[in-house]
Amino acid sequence: MAYLIIDHVSKFFPGHEGDGTVCIFKDVTLKIDQGEFVTVIGHSGCGKSTWLNISAGLETPSEGGIILNGREASGPGLDRMVVFQNFALMPWLSVFENIAIAVRSAYPDWTKDQVAAHVKKYIELVGLQGAERKRPVALSGGMKQRVGLARAFSIEPKVLLLDEPFAQIDALTRGTIQEELIQMWNATRNTVFMVTHDVDEAILLSDRIMLMTNGPSSRIAEIVDVNIPRPRSRETVIEDRNYYKVRNHIIHFLVRHAKHGETGGEGELGQTIKYEPLQVTF
Repeated sequence: MAYLIIDHVSKFFPGHEGDGTVCIFKDVTLKIDQGEFVTVIGHSGCGKSTWLNISAGLETPSEGGIILNGREASGPGLDRMVVFQNFALMPWLSVFENIAIAVRSAYPDWTKDQVAAHVKKYIELVGLQGAERKRPVALSGGMKQRVGLARAFSIEPKVLLLDEPFAQIDALTRGTIQEELIQMWNATRNTVFMVTHDVDEAILLSDRIMLMTNGPSSRIAEIVDVNIPRPRSRETVIEDRNYYKVRNHIIHFLVRHAKHGETGGEGELGQTIKYEPLQVTF
């Protein structure tokens, strides 16, 4: 059985000026194995972040539900940790304290020394030694996101949810932190579900990439298996013979097919037509 199941989830929002409802996505199903890194790509408005928020328990699905390790997951919990693109740090706390507050919540029986040792381990993993006492106002965007990643990994959640975590970071810093994320994931093998607009980022990090059609009523049109060997780095990925095949395929989909993907409907005699995602392997 899959570790995380997004089970026939639909989301509707009220229409403009109370005029009916708008379907963001409908009957989306995704199964993620334990330790797998899965990414979703699609144009703005297809519901990627809403889908992630539902998985985190921060929003309620209109239909369907989330099953984690065989149990329904409703509402937020420490078993699912989110890293947001806006950093979401507590400005009055230091780097150490921003991470420690999460560790103490996850492990309330730990001693002060146990918490400190655990926090130190993750500060070192993201290369923030020497910045432990700094507050967010004294940190660059890249450093702030390192704190967010360290905080998320430190509580060792069952699922790590990444909502475009590098969107506000410059390209050079982004590449460095992506490789640090790879190192952390290699060390922990967390189950990761990420939303991104960055095709190269998705290829570098992912085992599978879900391609979404445009909204409203978006759906998963294709599932791309990224069979580039691990461990990966930006340098080794671009040298792999399959890299440009995967990249070109995804960009071709986003440019030409995302807006034309059929989203289901009713056929003869009113029966519902369902479209299964196309599995693509390179």
